[in-house]
Amino acid sequence: MKLTVVGCSGSFPSADSACSSYLIEAEGYRLLLDLGNGALGELQRYCGLYDVDAIALSHLHPDHCIDMCGYFVARYYRYEGGRCAQIPVYGPEGTERRLTTAYADTPSEKSMSEVFEFHTIGEGSVFEVGPLRVTAGRVVHPVETYGFRVEHEGRTFCYSGDSGRCDSLSRLAAGADLFLCEASFTHGKEDLPDVHLNGRQAGECAARAGAERLVLTHIPPWTDGQVNLCDAKAVFDGPVELARPGAVYEI
Repeated sequence: MKLTVVGCSGSFPSADSACSSYLIEAEGYRLLLDLGNGALGELQRYCGLYDVDAIALSHLHPDHCIDMCGYFVARYYRYEGGRCAQIPVYGPEGTERRLTTAYADTPSEKSMSEVFEFHTIGEGSVFEVGPLRVTAGRVVHPVETYGFRVEHEGRTFCYSGDSGRCDSLSRLAAGADLFLCEASFTHGKEDLPDVHLNGRQAGECAARAGAERLVLTHIPPWTDGQVNLCDAKAVFDGPVELARPGAVYEI
């Protein structure tokens, strides 16, 4: 598998990065995890606009899904070749309604389903897209949110989505070759246990999970990533780094 970081800023785009979006490729198949603010433009640096084969949305906060509205326009009104065929979109309960409401004047409008085939996921949902096997795990966040475990030919990638501390995230990341984990908060500063992790907590989660490698992501512009990096390294013995737009990882 190959992972490309399309965008990794938390909460809103920074001057250097779009919000959360990550491209997984294997055997020519492309799975996109999340498509937050500003990510659609950045995505076109790394693959063709119409070359995405499936999308999985961790949750329905705008910094993880709102550019689906622009992507709908691109697929529905494609100038050359006509309307695109459906691609599967996996997300929490109400994904189609949430995106349609964000885009259309009438929430009952069904045109999105002409280019997106919506599938509702829940705790423990397993779905196969191309050569990839994806498991969804419910994590703790103010809205229904999932982390994803992606497996291919004996290799494992885990993406936390947005999450506070929870055992389910450690289980989802168990033995992962690469664990892409959010670290929005700063240790000793914010204390909101069911919203986000800080760098130290992300490192502790990776250590409990026995992950091989940790990449910290979803760091908002107001959070010092270097502090979170140091905090994670203090509790996790494996390689740790900060996500950056355009970074590529072979898994």
